[in-house]
Amino acid sequence: MANRIILNETSYFGWNARENLVPEIKRRKFQKILVVTDETLMECGVAKKVLDLLDDAHIEYQVFDKVKPNPTIKNCHDGIKVCQDFGASAIVSVGGGSVIDTAKCIGIVIENPEFYDINSLEGVADTKNRSLPIIALPTTAGTAAEVTINYVITDEENVVKRVCVDPNDIPVLSIIDTELMSGMPRLTAASTGLDALTHAMEGYITASHWEMTDMFHLKSMELTYKNLEKAVLKDKEAMDKMGLSQYIAGMGFSNVGLGIVHSMAHQLGATYDVPHGIACALFLPYVLEWNGEVVKERFPAMAKSFGFDVTGKTDEECVSLVVEAVRSLERNLEVPMHLSELNVSKEDFDVLATKALKDPCTGGNPRSVTKEDILALLVKAY
Repeated sequence: MANRIILNETSYFGWNARENLVPEIKRRKFQKILVVTDETLMECGVAKKVLDLLDDAHIEYQVFDKVKPNPTIKNCHDGIKVCQDFGASAIVSVGGGSVIDTAKCIGIVIENPEFYDINSLEGVADTKNRSLPIIALPTTAGTAAEVTINYVITDEENVVKRVCVDPNDIPVLSIIDTELMSGMPRLTAASTGLDALTHAMEGYITASHWEMTDMFHLKSMELTYKNLEKAVLKDKEAMDKMGLSQYIAGMGFSNVGLGIVHSMAHQLGATYDVPHGIACALFLPYVLEWNGEVVKERFPAMAKSFGFDVTGKTDEECVSLVVEAVRSLERNLEVPMHLSELNVSKEDFDVLATKALKDPCTGGNPRSVTKEDILALLVKAY
């Protein structure tokens, strides 16, 4: 069976990389731009840094800034209407994963209106047309939504996240401008960075991993482990490395899938509105330890990527070394490490486990999973 890689056409990296936005818009002859962002980024001035470029170049645009942290179907429908009414020829998304995911959903439905219900986009949808062109400017270093073929939308009626996988949604251009990420609050920087680490670690052990994605994931693990703490403290070089690291992880996992850290995190986000990076970070060490029982041979290379000397160590010892390293990093970053810290009710465990088992990410887990397994992990994580 052939292995497939899908990546962006063009990406720019570095401090103030957004200076390439207007030349690219003009080169591509986009006339009317829908800017997708959120109210927080508008209020704090981050989105203005992009809007000023459009204003100076006299490019016509309309702003949709109603994206929620865990975007919903209604959120997307509101954005689709704004896009249709304005007659946008392209979308510029300025924000984190939630903003870019919303832009992807808007762009896909605009060009594939038969999927307006959005629920039918879950899994691998048979869309016929490429999304309305999307230019993605991420403001967090974690989700890699700017380079993936994935997006996640919350079905608020059924209280579940719809994981959508579609090669037609990948942005035509990504601009990873670390300066746009420099204003992230400490907890946001920490949690989104841990989301990047989760992508790399889950992608490395997922059932579909292969040589090229292994290369991406190991390098991302190295960069994140060495730079995340410094990036949270606003070290410019470390922030640049984190912008690169999360993108590299996206190059990998987008093409091979993830596992049950994400399956469980999706349900926590849908039910309790927990930010995705926080949810992933919380479950990561517990699931790594559990999966390590069956894919322990993958852990020495992971330990090496963190900078550990594994000479003479058994695979089992490397599992323990990696898991404890992740826990130590999370303690240093002061992120929640137990469900009880998020006021999650044990009474919801059965529903959370049932929905997690059905999540599209579960199929990529390297170890076969039952509902009872997920329940046991939820109890451990409590």
